Amino acid sequence: MRDFGFFDAGSGTLEELSAICAQACARAEVPLAAEVQKNVPVYDMGGLRAALSDPAARREVMAEWARVLGQGAGVLVLKRAFADTAPIDRASAAYERIIAREKAAGGGGADHFAAAGANDRIWNSLQKLCLEDPEGFALYFGNPVIDAVCEAWLGPFHQMTAQVNLVRPGGKAQSAHRDYHLGFQSADVAARFPAHVHALSPVMTLQGAIAHCDMPIESGPTQLLPFSQAVPGGYMAYRRPEIAGFFREHAVQLPLEKGDALFFNPALYHAAGENVSRDINRMANLLQVSSAFGRAMEAVDRAAMCRALFPALQGLGLGAAEQAAAIGAAAEGYSFPTNLDSDPPVDGLAPETQAGLMTRALAEDWTPAAFDAALRALDARRCP
Repeated sequence: MRDFGFFDAGSGTLEELSAICAQACARAEVPLAAEVQKNVPVYDMGGLRAALSDPAARREVMAEWARVLGQGAGVLVLKRAFADTAPIDRASAAYERIIAREKAAGGGGADHFAAAGANDRIWNSLQKLCLEDPEGFALYFGNPVIDAVCEAWLGPFHQMTAQVNLVRPGGKAQSAHRDYHLGFQSADVAARFPAHVHALSPVMTLQGAIAHCDMPIESGPTQLLPFSQAVPGGYMAYRRPEIAGFFREHAVQLPLEKGDALFFNPALYHAAGENVSRDINRMANLLQVSSAFGRAMEAVDRAAMCRALFPALQGLGLGAAEQAAAIGAAAEGYSFPTNLDSDPPVDGLAPETQAGLMTRALAEDWTPAAFDAALRALDARRCP
């Protein structure tokens, strides 16, 4: 079959995945690691922390981390990323207060890859911690280790976001998946992006998890499939049953201690594990860090453009392709960033966009006033 530069539903075959994941992480490939466990390099920051204060040594450390995340196993563990766990305990207490308030208010947003209500989730835990306890936020995120690993993959000026996940005993595992950006789109949408954008997506973000408690295997730490980020069509493949079966058979888990951090390439096949413990409330702060390059050059009031364009499109009677192109030039066609507390992905992986709303309103022949009201409601849902 001729390759037209796009992936399809059959891309990322089991044979490709099996061959790629047959690799082993050799100790010589990660000379700065303290050890390699189950193909995952483990770095002792108790010994490496001082190196981050020296510019040359810091670049050497970051270069090795970047190789691991890109061409290597795709995942690494930073033991003792927090030399002092007091900031973690302080943040955990703040997060518990936030969880209690949100539950009392009837909150509890949907998860991307697990059923709603299966755990306690704090969307935008970054902002909520900062407003709840600014001093505690400074002590928690004022961590040169976390900053260095983010810069290793994304370069300077990266943007931090975070979501707390608290999985209680009995909490079920997530399904295997890849992460934001393309991992948070349906297979149909992902297939519309050319293959080179599939290759770009993983270098736009970095995934991390800070352990807020000790996480033995029975508590369900993240399941990981080392090297799987290298499967070219993986954003199409992870939903297929044979890929999910391979993941279940070959994924690994590493126990973590409070203050450890796990970072991985967002294209790595992974899933939160099942908490089969009797008494461990597994809390992790999930970091999703974005490249500085993921923003447009100009600030555009797209809501104002949509209000002006909607009645014009109703009167012009353009063809479907012409209408879609006009909408695409004016309206926001991407679901993110948004406020996942008020704009959750209840019916899929991503909330409705301005472009989707306008397309629906035109198809249903809404009045401009009805469209304006719906657009204002959408904008309100997206605001933090």
